[in-house]
Amino acid sequence: MKGRPLIVGTAGWLAGSSLAYAFLGMRLLLIWGGVTLLFSAAVLLRRQLLRSMLILWIAVTLSGAYWLLNDGRNVTKLPEALAAEAGGLDGMMLHGEGTVVSAVDVDGDRADFQLELRTARMQGEAPWGEGGTSIPAAEGLHERVMVQVKLQSMEQQAEARAWRRGDRIKLVGTLELPGNARNFGGFDYAAYLRTQHIHWLFKVKGTQNAQVSPPASPWSALMIFRWNDGARSGLGDKLGQIFREPHAGYMKGLLIGMQDDIDPETYSQFSQLGLTHILAISGMHVAVFVASLLFLFSLLKMTREKALLLTMLLIPVYVLISGVSPSVVRAGIMGMIGLYAARKGWLKDGMNVLAAAALLMMLWNPYYLLSVSFQLSFLVTAGLMVYVPLMSKLLRFLPKRIAGALNVTLVAQLVSFPLTVYYFNQFSLLSFAANFVLVPFITFVTLPLGAVSLLLGWIWLPAGKAAGWVTEFTSDWTFRLVRWLNGFPQFVTIWKSPSLAWIAAYFVFMYLILYLASRLAGSRSRIPAGIVEDETAELGGTGRSIDAGNAPNNKKMRMALTGIMLAFLFLIYWEYRPTFLNGAGLVQFLDVGQGDGILITTPEGRNILVDGGGTVNFRKPADGWKERKKPFEVGAKVVVPLLKQRGIHRLDAVIVTHGDQDHAGGLQAVLEQIPVKAFLFNGTLAGTKAFDKLMDTALKRRIPVYAVHQGMKLKPDRHTELAFISPLMDDTEQEEVPVEKSQNHVSVAFVLTMNERRLLFTGDMDKAAEEAVLEWTARSSQTAMTAAASDAAGTMTAKVSQAGIDVIKIAHHGSKSSSGEDWLHYWKPKAAVISAGVNNLYGHPHAEVVQRIEDEGAELFRTDQNGEVQMLIRPEGIRIRSKLGLMR
Repeated sequence: MKGRPLIVGTAGWLAGSSLAYAFLGMRLLLIWGGVTLLFSAAVLLRRQLLRSMLILWIAVTLSGAYWLLNDGRNVTKLPEALAAEAGGLDGMMLHGEGTVVSAVDVDGDRADFQLELRTARMQGEAPWGEGGTSIPAAEGLHERVMVQVKLQSMEQQAEARAWRRGDRIKLVGTLELPGNARNFGGFDYAAYLRTQHIHWLFKVKGTQNAQVSPPASPWSALMIFRWNDGARSGLGDKLGQIFREPHAGYMKGLLIGMQDDIDPETYSQFSQLGLTHILAISGMHVAVFVASLLFLFSLLKMTREKALLLTMLLIPVYVLISGVSPSVVRAGIMGMIGLYAARKGWLKDGMNVLAAAALLMMLWNPYYLLSVSFQLSFLVTAGLMVYVPLMSKLLRFLPKRIAGALNVTLVAQLVSFPLTVYYFNQFSLLSFAANFVLVPFITFVTLPLGAVSLLLGWIWLPAGKAAGWVTEFTSDWTFRLVRWLNGFPQFVTIWKSPSLAWIAAYFVFMYLILYLASRLAGSRSRIPAGIVEDETAELGGTGRSIDAGNAPNNKKMRMALTGIMLAFLFLIYWEYRPTFLNGAGLVQFLDVGQGDGILITTPEGRNILVDGGGTVNFRKPADGWKERKKPFEVGAKVVVPLLKQRGIHRLDAVIVTHGDQDHAGGLQAVLEQIPVKAFLFNGTLAGTKAFDKLMDTALKRRIPVYAVHQGMKLKPDRHTELAFISPLMDDTEQEEVPVEKSQNHVSVAFVLTMNERRLLFTGDMDKAAEEAVLEWTARSSQTAMTAAASDAAGTMTAKVSQAGIDVIKIAHHGSKSSSGEDWLHYWKPKAAVISAGVNNLYGHPHAEVVQRIEDEGAELFRTDQNGEVQMLIRPEGIRIRSKLGLMR
């Protein structure tokens, strides 16, 4: 780093911001003191480091202070302006007026946009309901809120589509605090919005509660983005005219970074192969744009100076048209600096250009640091600059062009791997092959053809469609190859999110391996022709031998390289291996909203998923206009990400207690993305398309399917047993699986015995099913007692069922149709868990059920209040914690 103050300063700035984000208060001060001492010690050991250490220390100190200053100012002013507590504002009606400061996203029956709130007035009813009391308006606000308008008709949908950035708008709606993460490691919506300086949701019912007027002035900075929104929308519409689906959505993402219209299945397949960077505007697109402009200007006989200047001025236009994502901003800044440097002869080192871009972006918005796009973009770019020269020495045996493409692809994959598994928790072993083949093809064939089609279509639509047909032909081959590669799910590996220390160790080992390997490759290339690199062999001819000082060094380097490679492989294995709990079991009651989702991990590392939640849809066929392009689905958005984030490589069993959507719906995504060894169900079909599709998926993926009933047992390992107590066995012979519309009554219920602790899982069983189980248990106990009495030794040889349990999962989310007094009194639970959604429409759990649980003296945990509930199970006891703070 000596002689590269900009790089040193930027590294310090990123480090200081990271420390200020990760630590607070006295801990941050102590760490800063430790860093200061460390830098001082480095200077004392080597005086030549004084300049670099001083720059680094100043950058760390200033960036930490800058982060704290900006983060401290990122607070809501609304409670103070309205003279109310933040908690008191949550759920209150508000009259607001302000300016739309983002593009308006209309998707199905909802319109979302950001509003700069300038005036707000809270309004509520008096406690006795005698009319409203009005509070004076708070004016002069600069509070940014996220507005969600619930659209009530197709006419309102069309009306909302006409709203634009810069419009003035008056709204009446409900003010709400955004939700925090409700599962360990889950997505934190409130934290995400805070990085955009948003602290409130403003929910509005219908466009009748919104009055929109055009901007007061046509000349403002906001109007530039308004015009840009219009240009992007126009380009998107034109691409929709030129291309057919799914090509239209694909080309919108490829050319202008509009990913909302990409076919979800196509996006998922690209994502699994690590190809989503193609669909997000990045350095590749900017490079093609710059190269195309320079080529065009050269054809026009423009001077080099003018061509560079004009290209540099057009880059911001492309950045705006492309959607201003962190990756394209980074590439745009680097392109402008690089072009300017080319004119002036400054900053010829690419790493300096990258450092300047990072520093400018961090000064503009410190929260860029938390953006996955920002992190991946800079990390991969820096990695290419550092590792490609080292890797190139190892690929000299290949033709130059192939070696270059292979080098870049391989390094990009290796560098991006840690962040890929950290954020997305999966990596396809076919990702390298897919990127090696498709990135050049798309960059040099599909992307230019798509751009030409758009240009021709803008001039004359039939010409654009003709060129678009050729482009679609190339895209078809891309889609076919992606589908074919995705046909090998065994190559998809699932990783738990690694620690930052592991990521740092990964890059250190990677550098050492490439450095030593390149040194060895360089030394071999310097050996004269005809000389054999073998210290023990006798050399003929001239009697020349390898330099005596060089051979031992090569041997030491080979030994060091071997050791480091073994350590690197062990590092990879250590992170990939399943998590073991030192003999403990773990039961995790996931917060899946209004539904059930329970992950059981046995002491020997077996994983069993009981239900997977699901999004219940009550829409009628006539309400098709309400369907969203990317609807929220619990399985794909909550359950699968949590399973991957926790390193669940496979599920030894999936148990669906019954076919209702709030239990079975999320399992569709699970079966599609997670390897499953066995699928257990209640022996009936629900008669719905969703459940039929789920069963078909299990059969197509050759997952063994088992119908369970009372009396059956499952032993995943030596310390764990599942004893099924419901549904009751039907003795009648049936040729086909019966259809049972009322699924609650036939819910699968079982007693889990793990590390000598007992937990009861009940699905949605009703009181009638509970009574049937109690009768069956009584008969079983009577039979056992009779057998024991007839024993010749007069001793009891059959074990009577034990009723006492440690934990009960309350049936049907706490509905009053379940969990009767006799049922609870029989099992005598010490703790109870209710899985219910926050503010659910059913009023679950019912007050009567809560009272029955309290009467039994059981400690109650609720996912609607506590979030995810985890139970670490050891023979000596159960340790319970919840996401929202409860622990014992």
